[in-house]
Amino acid sequence: MLLGRLPKATEFMRMEIGMEKYFNDIVASTVEILKFDSSLKEAVADCPFGKEAADCLQFFLNLASEMGFETRNYDNYVGEVVFGEGKEFAILAHLDVVPAGSGWKYPPFGGVINDDVSDGGVGGRKIWGRGAMDDKTPAVVCLYALKALKDEGITPSRKIKLIVGCNEEAGWKCIEHYNEVAQMPEEGFTPDADFPVIYAEKGILHFSVLCPINEAPMSALNAGERVNMVCDSAAAILTRKAAEGLVGYENPVAGTRLSYDNTTNILRAEGKSAHGSTPQMGANALQALLLFLSKNNEDIQRVYECLFDDVTGLKTLVDETGKLTMSPDVAEFKNGVLKITTDIRFPATLPLETVKEKLDSFGLEYVVENYQAPLYNDPNGKLISTLTAVYNEVTGENAKPIAIGGGTYARALKCGCAFGPEMMGDEATIHQANEYVTFKQIERMSEIYYKAIKAVCAPNAASQTQETAAVCDTHVERPTESCGACTENERDTTCEQSVSTTENDAERVCEAATPAGQTTRVAVITHRYVDARPAPVEEETNKKIKLCSITRKSN
Repeated sequence: MLLGRLPKATEFMRMEIGMEKYFNDIVASTVEILKFDSSLKEAVADCPFGKEAADCLQFFLNLASEMGFETRNYDNYVGEVVFGEGKEFAILAHLDVVPAGSGWKYPPFGGVINDDVSDGGVGGRKIWGRGAMDDKTPAVVCLYALKALKDEGITPSRKIKLIVGCNEEAGWKCIEHYNEVAQMPEEGFTPDADFPVIYAEKGILHFSVLCPINEAPMSALNAGERVNMVCDSAAAILTRKAAEGLVGYENPVAGTRLSYDNTTNILRAEGKSAHGSTPQMGANALQALLLFLSKNNEDIQRVYECLFDDVTGLKTLVDETGKLTMSPDVAEFKNGVLKITTDIRFPATLPLETVKEKLDSFGLEYVVENYQAPLYNDPNGKLISTLTAVYNEVTGENAKPIAIGGGTYARALKCGCAFGPEMMGDEATIHQANEYVTFKQIERMSEIYYKAIKAVCAPNAASQTQETAAVCDTHVERPTESCGACTENERDTTCEQSVSTTENDAERVCEAATPAGQTTRVAVITHRYVDARPAPVEEETNKKIKLCSITRKSN
């Protein structure tokens, strides 16, 4: 589609002068990169995630090369753009996307521009396409922010690595490969969540229930595309007896609808997709289908009660980072066994063992498919504080850091956080049909990312200049002596004794300079630990700090 007239940024709101002149180029580059269907495909020669993902990566790196940046393509797994000298700082974005799914009013890989009103009633100029907010536009904007600094003659005092992966949505093999062939910076941010800044991310657990179904009311069942996408389509081939139960049946699951073809005996359920971390934003088609099937089958009824009725109380677990969410998103009935894969996002202070105890109480066979430990940063640490200050300066707000259920590349860093691009009040369209980015959003994120990179990495940037603060400052620190840093309920004899691991890793210790010039031994709790923050509801016995192994899967 032809772009037509591209409005000046000043038609919306004032953009930082350093970025205003790049607005049209950002829009044009975004349109082009959205045309790549970079969802996971079968590997082909030299393209581990499919040819279009590799082509999309090369497009981005070519764009950066044309700007005069040094670029590297690591075997079509991941690439990077390098700018500046000094201590490394990462900006981690991804170019892969989840499958488009159904229900689009414009081609999901068309990069269409118009001022049509969105499903949520948002007007104004916008670009439609899968990846518009998650995460292609933010990646493009960050690249142009680097270009703006370069064109101004600013050489960053830190080596900025804009790292773009091609497997964030379905396995993190891009990050695994990067760690094998390159050096990951210790600190950075990812433009792949929400503003103002994310100080904590919930733990992620994907598990599959395996339940034999006696006298099954269906001969086949399939539902969902990805475990981190709310199921928007499900279908089952009914037995003749089961089909009779449709007479007079009214589907009570809001936002879903059932349709039956009496020629093929296929019962279909349609719903609305959403990100797996926010199931309340969607309408689960699998729920509607299973509820009907459970009416006359005790085995399916038990599965439904555990996964949707939450009879074991999993969703009552809560802490400062929010409630546990559970979204059963993928299902298959084969050889008499119903397999349902579910996405759980659990509070950041909650030990994995507490979640597994609840799963054990299902009384059903299950297997853990994927686990990512929670991320937790000190909300008053230097990186979080700097990014929060930039956001508040641009928006005029007095916002505070927040926690989310999503899982981002921030977990790949020792000192990392997610930073934008969505704001409170934005219509959430990621992982949904009709994803879009408005021109106003492009303008807003352009100014914020430009100023943030400048604040953190410009020659006079003060953040992270002391080597002793490289790790300790951002993450939770606690003296090894009993000093009141822990609450009475969280403290054992000393803080040091309240640190333990589930693996053979030694306690991480660093030497940090005190104001008096002395040194104090402190226990450094990275985001791989569950540290001594307020204990979650229903968790009173295990007050230890635990290090959990991380398996990178879909998030």
